[in-house]
Amino acid sequence: MYAGTETRDPVETDQNLQQYEGYNIVRYFENIDPGKMGGGWVDTYDIRYIDRYSEQLCLTVFAKAKEMTLFNYIDLLKEAKAGERPWNGQATDVQWDKIVERAKGQPTFATVAGDALDQVKPFIDKLGQPIGIASYRPYHGVGEDFLHNFFGMIGIPINLYPTFPKDQDVVLLTEGAKSDPELVSEMKAHLNAGKTLVITSGLLHALEGKGIEDIVELRYSPQPVAVTSFIGAFGPGAGTDLGKAEKPILIPQLRFFTNDAWPVIRGVADDNAFPILLMDKYAAGSLFVLTIPDNFADLYELPESTLNALRSYVLQNFPLRIDAPAKVGLFAYDNGTLIVESFRDEPSEVTVLTAADYSHLKNMQTGEVLNGTMEAPHQGRTSAQAPTRRQQISFKMILPPHSYVAFQETR
Repeated sequence: MYAGTETRDPVETDQNLQQYEGYNIVRYFENIDPGKMGGGWVDTYDIRYIDRYSEQLCLTVFAKAKEMTLFNYIDLLKEAKAGERPWNGQATDVQWDKIVERAKGQPTFATVAGDALDQVKPFIDKLGQPIGIASYRPYHGVGEDFLHNFFGMIGIPINLYPTFPKDQDVVLLTEGAKSDPELVSEMKAHLNAGKTLVITSGLLHALEGKGIEDIVELRYSPQPVAVTSFIGAFGPGAGTDLGKAEKPILIPQLRFFTNDAWPVIRGVADDNAFPILLMDKYAAGSLFVLTIPDNFADLYELPESTLNALRSYVLQNFPLRIDAPAKVGLFAYDNGTLIVESFRDEPSEVTVLTAADYSHLKNMQTGEVLNGTMEAPHQGRTSAQAPTRRQQISFKMILPPHSYVAFQETR
C-alpha cells in the first residue's frame, strides 16, 4: 500500500486537507495491515509558500514511512519560488537564501527536497514507533470527515485504527465510528474495564436511539449557539477563566442533567454556559463528550488556555503533552523521542510537559540540552486542568514559524 501525503494548501484547495493528514494517513494505513504500508507519495502542487512542500516531506518521514515517492521527475526540475512568506528572514527551517545558495542559482523543487531531507538525517533513525491517542475509523466510515487531522493540528497526537482498539486505555471516537453495529457494546465493555472514552458531539447525535442512552443521559440539540469566552473546572462555585475567542464560535448544544454529568470546559454565550468538554462516569470508566464546532477550523480559534485544559483531560494518561496555541503539533514515539512542529505564521511559545522520570530534553538536531522545571500535580476540581496523580516536568521553548524541533528525553 502507498498513501498520498500531498496535502497541499489547507485553505485554498478544494480538498481542504489539514497538514496533519500527511502524517495521519500513513499511520492509519500501517494499522490496517501492519508491515504492508509501503510509503508516502508527495507532489509539488497547490503550494502558496515553499515551506508547505518541506512540511509534506517531513511529515511523511515523521510517520515512519518506509520510503517516499517524489512526484514527478519533471516537476522536481521546475523552478521553485519562495511564495507568500511574511516570516521570511526569520530563523525558520526553510532558509530561502541558503536554498538559493545551495542551488547556485535558481532553486528547483529538487533543491528544496534535498534541503528538507538533509535536515532530518541527524535524527530520523533515532525515532521509535509512533504513538498517539487511539481512535477508530471503520473501513469506509463517514461522519465528521477528516476531524482527526484537526485534532492533530491542536496538539492531540492521533493513532488511527480500522477496528476498535480494545487494548488501549484511552479511546477517542468521532462520528466516523457510527457504522460499526457493535459500537455501543464495545463502548460499554471499554468503560466497564475502567478505561477512558472520549466521544464527539457528532457521534453522540448519531447514536441517539441506538443505545447511547444506556451509557449517558445527554440530549443533542442542533440549534447552534455562538460562544465567545470559556470557563474551566467544575463543581459548586468553581470557575476558571480560560480566555476569549477573537470571534464567535458556533457549537451545537448538549443538554444534560445537573449533578449527573459535569461540564469541565464551558463556552459562554449571553450569560449562559454550554458544554465544550463534558465529563460523566459509567461503571468504573470515565466518559468525556467533546462538542465540535460547526466549522472544524474553529477549533483553531479556541483560546490557548482552553486548548491547554482540553489537552490535559484528553491526554491525562499519555506520557507527554504540550501547552501551546492551535496549529502546533506533537509527534510522540515509544522510545522517549518526540517532535514539536509549528504550522503557524508567527513564533509560538510552547511548553512540553513530560513525566517526572525525565529531567532533560536533548535537541537531536543541535545537541543542546534543555533543563526541565518540576510542576506540582493538579488536584481537586477547582483547577481548569485535569487532576493528575503524578508530577510533571515542563520545558519551555520558542518555535519559529513553520518549523520543528526533535528531542530525546533523558534523565
